[in-house]
Amino acid sequence: MTVLETERLILRNWCSADRPPFAQLNADPLVMEFMPSTLSSSESDLLLDQLKERIETQGFGLFAAELRASKPCIGFIGLAIPSFQAAFTPCVEVGWRLAAAHWGKGLATEGAQEVIRYAFKVLRLDEVVSFTVPANTRSRRVMEKLGMTYDPADDFDHPKLPEGHPLRRHVLYRLGSSSLWQE
Repeated sequence: MTVLETERLILRNWCSADRPPFAQLNADPLVMEFMPSTLSSSESDLLLDQLKERIETQGFGLFAAELRASKPCIGFIGLAIPSFQAAFTPCVEVGWRLAAAHWGKGLATEGAQEVIRYAFKVLRLDEVVSFTVPANTRSRRVMEKLGMTYDPADDFDHPKLPEGHPLRRHVLYRLGSSSLWQE
């Protein structure tokens, strides 16, 4: 089973002990500000089950992120294959969702750097992408710190959100394997 480690994080598959902190994170309006809605406890459990299964079947996914020092699950960092069609799909996305108490500490960047290294060195991907709504400056900053590039020509309307939805418009960032991630 894939386990990725950084100086401060362990990225691993999900376990039953992750359910309460994951549900709390998904119910937090601040964390879910740029998502269509918060999740109920049962919706969060269903998502956790799906994330766990994807890791088991694909060998990668959105990993549970835990702090090395104290071991609580603080969210996820990992890779996902978007389940919608767009001009840039099929692709693999690097993504993260961390509890607000852990924002601003460089943890998303640290974990995503390791995930990207894994994507290029082990999975041999040619490119990873990341996307969010234009107003999500925190995530966009992480994408930029990762060396990802943004081209306004790649902006798109998320096909899973209806016309007129305030979160429909998205920005796309890209990072190729020929970037600084190659040694």
